[in-house]
Amino acid sequence: MASKRRNGWVWGLAVGAALLLGACGGPEKILPTPADLTTEPEHTAVPAAPTPEAAEPFTGVQPSAWVGDGAGGVMRLRFDRGEASLILEFLADDRLHFEMGKIPAGRSLDEPIFTTPSVLQTEDAGLSAWQLAPDGRMVSGGLAAAVDAELCIHLEDTRLGAGGELGVICPENLTQRRKRLRLDFNEVRGVYGLGQQFPQPGVSNGDWLGRVRFSSSGYGNVMEGYNGGAVGNTQIPVATFLRAGGQAFGLYMDSAAPQRWDFRESPYVFTTSGDWIRGYVLLGDGPAGVRAQYLELTGRPPVPPRKMFGMWVSEYGFDNWAEMDDKISSLRAANFPVDGVVLDLQWFGGIQQDENSRMGSLRWDTQNFPNPAGKIQALRADGIGVMTIEEPYISRGLPEHADLAARGYLVRQGEGGEPVFLQENPWWGKGGMLDWTLPEAGAYWHDIRRQPLVDMGVMAHWTDLGEPEQFSAAARYAGLPGDYGPLNTHADVSNLYNFFWSQSLFEGYARNGVVQRLFILSRSGTAGSQRFGVAMWSGDIGSNRTSLAAHFNAQMHMSFSGMDYYGTDIGGFHRGGLEGNTMLKANLDEMYTQWFAYGALFDVPVRPHTENLCNCKETAPDRIGDAQANLGALRLRYALIPTLYSLAHRAYLAGEAVYPPLAMVFPQDDAALTIGDQKMIGSGLMAAAGARLNLQKRDVYLPAGTWFDFYTQEELVSQGQVLKDVPMYTAGIYRVPLYARAGAILPLMFVDEQTMDAFGRRKDGSVRDELIVRAYAGEGSFELFEDDGQTTAYQRGEVRRTLLSQGWGEDGGLRVVIGAASGAYEGMTAQRQNVVEVVPGAKGAPREVLLNGTALPRQTAQVWGQSAVGWTWDGKVARVKSGVRDTAQETAVTLVW
Repeated sequence: MASKRRNGWVWGLAVGAALLLGACGGPEKILPTPADLTTEPEHTAVPAAPTPEAAEPFTGVQPSAWVGDGAGGVMRLRFDRGEASLILEFLADDRLHFEMGKIPAGRSLDEPIFTTPSVLQTEDAGLSAWQLAPDGRMVSGGLAAAVDAELCIHLEDTRLGAGGELGVICPENLTQRRKRLRLDFNEVRGVYGLGQQFPQPGVSNGDWLGRVRFSSSGYGNVMEGYNGGAVGNTQIPVATFLRAGGQAFGLYMDSAAPQRWDFRESPYVFTTSGDWIRGYVLLGDGPAGVRAQYLELTGRPPVPPRKMFGMWVSEYGFDNWAEMDDKISSLRAANFPVDGVVLDLQWFGGIQQDENSRMGSLRWDTQNFPNPAGKIQALRADGIGVMTIEEPYISRGLPEHADLAARGYLVRQGEGGEPVFLQENPWWGKGGMLDWTLPEAGAYWHDIRRQPLVDMGVMAHWTDLGEPEQFSAAARYAGLPGDYGPLNTHADVSNLYNFFWSQSLFEGYARNGVVQRLFILSRSGTAGSQRFGVAMWSGDIGSNRTSLAAHFNAQMHMSFSGMDYYGTDIGGFHRGGLEGNTMLKANLDEMYTQWFAYGALFDVPVRPHTENLCNCKETAPDRIGDAQANLGALRLRYALIPTLYSLAHRAYLAGEAVYPPLAMVFPQDDAALTIGDQKMIGSGLMAAAGARLNLQKRDVYLPAGTWFDFYTQEELVSQGQVLKDVPMYTAGIYRVPLYARAGAILPLMFVDEQTMDAFGRRKDGSVRDELIVRAYAGEGSFELFEDDGQTTAYQRGEVRRTLLSQGWGEDGGLRVVIGAASGAYEGMTAQRQNVVEVVPGAKGAPREVLLNGTALPRQTAQVWGQSAVGWTWDGKVARVKSGVRDTAQETAVTLVW
């Protein structure tokens, strides 16, 4: 549909007869699994933006009813056309909620629009301004809308003045089961988010323009066979639309029904099934602001335990404690830091393909894992956490099945039926599945099975198969209340199943007064899962570089979807998927080394994992790949933990991305908008990942500005250009190219061969608690967050915050300031050494360095290493020690040239 312009407002008039008929009715057509939702389309070239046409007169229709307080409150308006209706709910200046469908005539506008459990924030700030204009425009302090005769919503961002027209949302088939929206949006330069769907193997770059977001399942969330393995397709229905000038808006469709988004041409088409279509239009300050809005609506992620930023060793599976201990000992002997181990289903006795499988027992196999409570405590004392797997299935031969069935806590086969009996693909056994939609079921299971694990010291939970992988289409769940009736079929709850599972853990921790932070590693999820402490991984991915390359793209969209903590089975789960000469160990080693280097920068946790039932494969980084390169990548990760941990606090407080895609940080740079194999760490550090057979070098795009090579400290001034043939190896060691922006500040942790874990524990018992601050010369700031790293006390304000800043003085000197810290937490140090590392680039060695205005002695590197106070120059970096100082005092270092 072409766009029409009139006096700065966009109206979509070319609705056509098909739309007219679709909005008003026709016979209802129930399609539980519409082919156009599940069939993979051909990919096409990115379409050109529609060309504006001549203006035409337009007047929006008046609402049939409305309620609200105007400015300071919420406005709710209803529009009707035959049997089809539309309700608009202006919640705030930057948030519009809408509902479309056969809405009963008696529906009171005093009642808010129904929301799924994904939505957390149901109370909004209200409107700063409100006007219902004679021409039908509804104008708030940010969003304005008008409705035409076909119930199309015409949208404008009033903050932008002329050019603020966003476009039109037009419904089709509102009185039928299968419904569509045509999205005729203006000047869209990129579309991002919508959860996890892998592109074609080997494809790292690209937004959604020219593509279709769909699921091969008629229900949405699913594991899909992919390139020698299987990966998740996870529906998180929030899309960010990037416009000219870096402006953006978002569309969040609040529904658990399967969805299909077609971006092959404009207008784009959204298709779903259900009685209603409900969604939100979100405004923000650029794409980062839209993401923050979405997380305000569905919940921001809590701060993970500090140990989750370290490495957790995993495989399918450790058969006993001895096998696990061997891996830890080997890593420690090779001076690899390690924070935890992940136990697959062997911990409860493994599985077999009948009703007597141990699946669902969640009781220790004490023959192979004796004295679990004592062992877990011993591991914790040695700095090693334990994460245990669990699944939603219960083998029918277990006493747990009989108990849960008697209580009504299992999913049933039809209304009032017996528990579902899953037996068609009995790889895990035969039995039923827990009904996570029933709060009592989740609470009971947590208290009798999971809480004992927490009490004995289990630190994290691995929730597997939660799409759910196996189910009965005829199943009935306890479900959830809808505004016009219960939602209890599999189609109703499938995409919320893992959400309710995660919620049961969250509520179980709260109910039992658990003070340790909840961390869930989940294979599935949806909007809002992040607020329960969920990190996701991409599933049973094939061990090949083309799958890793595609994961780069999936991670970009997951970040836009509010999922900060998203990783892979590092090295791949299915080793049979390896490309190239599979008989060459060098081929396997290269694949693993590339993967580990990427995961060490971007995965939370860093988790090598593979299928190893034969005990003939390796997954620990000291045993596979280039051990020296792996060690270097992991030490870099541990050095960056203070930066990553502070970014996690910003994600918790403000919805800022930990690993933002380039399009989020540089939304005005056309060249950056589709790049998926380069990623930011916060806003100051950029990595250029690699995933290709025999990869020796790659091109790197540097957005406009001044950058520093992280390894060589070379200053690079870019007008927005490509660095050609950047080497992936230095002195024969593979490492991911890494660049810091001028003005970036990175708090770092001291890491060497003695470092054991994310808290900096050391083999020799010594303590290195200095604060290392690396500043890349320029203007900038970064806030350091510190807490106990383990408990939820940070949510009560038990956090120390320190503002780190730098800037140029009028005399040309650079001043780097460690601000006076505020706040406190149990166990913190009140005094510490500060080490300031300044990378000046082309300015070279400073003539003088001052500490709080007093000149410091310049020292040789050897003398400086033994001194408490002073500075040294190594040819590229000025390193300054302040001496041990009170953290409540400001420390200012000035470099003078």
